[in-house]
Amino acid sequence: MSAPEPRPTELPALPATFRPTLTRVVLLAVGAAMFVVITAVAMILENLGPGERTSFVFVALLFFGVLALLSRPRVTADASGVTVVNITRTRRLAWAEILRVNLRAGDPWVFLDLSDGTSMPALGIQPGIARERAIRDARTLRALVEFHGSGVNEATENG
Repeated sequence: MSAPEPRPTELPALPATFRPTLTRVVLLAVGAAMFVVITAVAMILENLGPGERTSFVFVALLFFGVLALLSRPRVTADASGVTVVNITRTRRLAWAEILRVNLRAGDPWVFLDLSDGTSMPALGIQPGIARERAIRDARTLRALVEFHGSGVNEATENG
C-alpha cells in the first residue's frame, strides 16, 4: 500500500490555470516546423504551379491547426468555479458541481465526478510527459474543490 497522499499546505492564488505546458510546447513546435518544411518544399519544387503550391501551404496550415487544437486543453479555477477547456469544448462548472477529482494510475488525464452523476474528462491535467507535475496539479485542484466545494470530496489517487 502507498502512503497517504500529501495535501498542499497552501492553496494557490486564484485564478489558477493548469495545462500540460511541455506537451503544448512540443505540439506547437512540431506544428510550426511542419508548416515551415512543407511550405519550403512547395516553394523549392520547380514543377509545381501556383495552385499546387497553394494547396501545399493549405495542407501545412491544416496540420498546424490540428496540432494547435490538441494543445488547447487547460483547467482554470477562479473564485466562482472551474472552466474546463478540452480540445473542442469549453465547459464552466460551479464549485458545488464538482464532487471529486480523480487521477488514478493509468488514467490519461484527470476526470471530474460531477453532481449530475456524470464524469467529465479534464484534459488540461495529463500525466503523459510530465507525470509528477500532473499529480501535483491534480492534488492542488482537488484541494481547491474541497475548500470551495461542498466538502464531500474523497478523491483517490494511485500514483
